[in-house]
Amino acid sequence: MTDCCSPAGYRWIFSERHARREARRYRRRGLDSTARRTAQLLEPNAIRGATLLEVGGGVGALQVELLKAGVTRAVGIEMTPTYQAAADELLRAAGLEGRVERRLMDFARSGNLVPAADLVILNRVICCYADMPKLVNAAAEHTTHVLVMSFPNGRWWTRLALALNNFALWLIRRRFHVFAHRPDAIVAAAEETGLEVAANHPGVFWQVVALRRLGD
Repeated sequence: MTDCCSPAGYRWIFSERHARREARRYRRRGLDSTARRTAQLLEPNAIRGATLLEVGGGVGALQVELLKAGVTRAVGIEMTPTYQAAADELLRAAGLEGRVERRLMDFARSGNLVPAADLVILNRVICCYADMPKLVNAAAEHTTHVLVMSFPNGRWWTRLALALNNFALWLIRRRFHVFAHRPDAIVAAAEETGLEVAANHPGVFWQVVALRRLGD
């Protein structure tokens, strides 16, 4: 846990109420555009029979969709327990109980307790963690085939939006901060572990990058 972001801060931002709202949105509309792009970067032949590790998957919408598409088993990592009930409800509705294991931990610090997976996803979570290299390195080291990450794209309007968001959080005295990590530094941290970029979509706000293990 970082000094800027207390457990109470995480629980306030990623609350049970927020989880229920996310689950309702997914049931009505399916994946949001960033999650949909993330799934699209995983080729069907890479998904079928694969294992999945998602760090910060929220209610697990991507896990549900990828299990339907052919992933055999998934592990979801969360910093707080606030998404558990909503995520379990989505799995039951999809008939996928028993195929997702949920772990509550700081993955960057305790990832050694989790096995590697064919597919690893960091969808809109890197900006919520101060020590970006440690988190990205941990995810990349757990990747046997493909890592997909989404994060703020670094353009001026994106940096401005994050700064205004942080100012608002400071005003209401919430111990939480959003980080504008440099996109090139994020990609470089993953490449250090032997991954290479296979696709890179800057997007209007969220940049989505897929990296493959060298030799695949």
